[in-house]
Amino acid sequence: MRTTKRYLYLTDTEWRVMLLALNKLRSKLIAQGRYTDAVDEIILKMAG
Repeated sequence: MRTTKRYLYLTDTEWRVMLLALNKLRSKLIAQGRYTDAVDEIILKMAG
């Protein structure tokens, strides 16, 4: 089964808001002692 790539075009402001929200979610997961692998992967994809 082949997956389709999706692209999301964001302005600088939207990109910043999304990164802050992901970082907040990551911090919340760490505080709860849960895995952050999925959030980390998205943050890395945004950076690259």
